[in-house]
Amino acid sequence: MSDNYVALLGTKGGPSIRPGSSMPTSNLFVMNGQHIVVDCALGVTRGLVDQGFILKDLSTILISHLHSDHYLELGPLIHTAWCSGLTTVVDIYGPEGIQDHWDGFVASMKADIDLRIVDDGRDDLRDFVRVHVIDEGTVLERDGLTITAIRSEHPPLIDCFAFSFKTADHHAVFSGDTAPIKALEEFSRGADLLIHEAMLKSALPSLLERIGNGSDKLMAHWLRSHTFAHDAAITAANAGVKRLALSHLIPSDDPTYGPKDWQDACADHYDGELIVGHDGIRIEL
Repeated sequence: MSDNYVALLGTKGGPSIRPGSSMPTSNLFVMNGQHIVVDCALGVTRGLVDQGFILKDLSTILISHLHSDHYLELGPLIHTAWCSGLTTVVDIYGPEGIQDHWDGFVASMKADIDLRIVDDGRDDLRDFVRVHVIDEGTVLERDGLTITAIRSEHPPLIDCFAFSFKTADHHAVFSGDTAPIKALEEFSRGADLLIHEAMLKSALPSLLERIGNGSDKLMAHWLRSHTFAHDAAITAANAGVKRLALSHLIPSDDPTYGPKDWQDACADHYDGELIVGHDGIRIEL
């Protein structure tokens, strides 16, 4: 088994949870001995532990954008790592507003944090986190791993990012939430793995009936801010990536549709290895 892999901890698009659904978007990139958590949706803590990750070793987190299905469990993950023996700094890299979110979380947990400092003898959680506001370009260079970012197309948000992870031997790309954009093709050029969000076009009307509120705004959001599976396949083909993994699936919990539907949507556009993501899948690099 390779020491370099990506684990898709949560593969559902959107924040709602229903019986039988997968969990929203969270990922673990393991490259050159480093463990990078990318997005922290509901369920990320359990997902990491299920991968065998030791929470007190948490060190680096990237947040692609400030939609709840990408950062709702950021604070609880770090707090749980602290309660699990964390004694070293955690670096959070994210868009403008991420510092306010962290400050608000620790403020909301002040009573618990102060009690555990006194009662458990723990050092102050507030001293364990450094927040870095990111922009396009290099996010992090460390021990042979370079992480870079570009803005994706996810209106109305401006600060929404795709990430590239490069070592001397491996290259993996995470699309983040995005409509199809040419910039992602160049960003992903020749990558070993592209993890790309995907929607199944034929399934959207029934999904809207189940979770909509009577407005057409949700459908309009999907169409302007996300990518159909066949368009993700076209991006992968144009970029010459070796493998395409579909994640942030919309829908992910409709029993009418299964992996074959996703594969069929991509078949005419991409002839590399296609992986239909599911919670907990580990993809070797």
